[in-house]
Amino acid sequence: MAAFDAEPEESDSEELFEHYSFTAGGGQDPLRVDKFLMNLIRNATRNKIQQAAKAGNIRVNEQTVKQNYRVKAGDTVRVLFEHPPYEYLLTPEPIPLDIIYEDASLLVVNKAAGMVVHPGHGNYSGTLVNALAHHLGDMPMNSSNRPGLVHRIDKDTSGLLVIAKTDHAMAHLAQQFFDKTTQREYVALVWGNVADDAGRIEGHIGRNPKNRLQMQVFPEADQGKEAVTHYEVLERLGYVTLVRCRLETGRTHQIRVHMKYIGHTLFNDARYGGDRILKGTTFTKYKQFVENAFQLLPRQALHARTLGFVHPESGEHLFFEAPIPQDMAACIEKWRGYARHLSAE
Repeated sequence: MAAFDAEPEESDSEELFEHYSFTAGGGQDPLRVDKFLMNLIRNATRNKIQQAAKAGNIRVNEQTVKQNYRVKAGDTVRVLFEHPPYEYLLTPEPIPLDIIYEDASLLVVNKAAGMVVHPGHGNYSGTLVNALAHHLGDMPMNSSNRPGLVHRIDKDTSGLLVIAKTDHAMAHLAQQFFDKTTQREYVALVWGNVADDAGRIEGHIGRNPKNRLQMQVFPEADQGKEAVTHYEVLERLGYVTLVRCRLETGRTHQIRVHMKYIGHTLFNDARYGGDRILKGTTFTKYKQFVENAFQLLPRQALHARTLGFVHPESGEHLFFEAPIPQDMAACIEKWRGYARHLSAE
């Protein structure tokens, strides 16, 4: 398993199933294993991790360890239990789907913000995959044993996803994503006035060694994975800018990380610090204005607006577009009003 990859998989053991596996990076300072795992596993408590250690469910380099073991660079930490990971116990649920297109090979959905794409720790129901299991029944598995999924978008990002319904469609579509021949355009509202009208951001992306729930850009090419984002300014709105971003690669949190890297964190992106005032004045009225904008859009301002690919059976080029959802549109309009007020002063 790749370093810092939290994808669960079944253990080789007949009695225990692997739920998590992490490999500490080269910059890892010695750290107690319970604290190490708390930084990596969402919704985990120290008490639960310590209980797992006492039960002999935590192994480092295939040796059972106690909770006070200090993880060092290069250590592989595994968490195993007697039951399979809950995400393998997939329950079909009659959750409404916004289906943009569907045929015998695939479907395209417009995912609402707030919906988790696939089951995982802390989210075992109510996900897009639960809804797809009800809508489709059997689905082909991808390379990470995720049924139907060719690609993913974050929980609080809205927009378009293509879902494979056959093994052939899965392989064909996955190859297109690997070859970077798909067309994906996002719309984002970012803090600050972006200086250039258009640009290209290139920087390897990997997990932040100090906070495993974040990704970051690494200056050295031997860290992280290659990532390229192209952006273009759509509208300047005073202390924020509306941009569109075209992905050349598809790394975790790519747009969120790349825009922060160039000094323009996404508006209300709590994980990367965009949920506080990063640009603007110190006036009380302005602070209240921003708080109201946060309430209108209680998530990061990011929407997967377009998606284009070649149909795996017909060879036809398909292209889809999903309008900006109401919460993000309302926030943008609020900033437009503020920008008009600024220009009139």
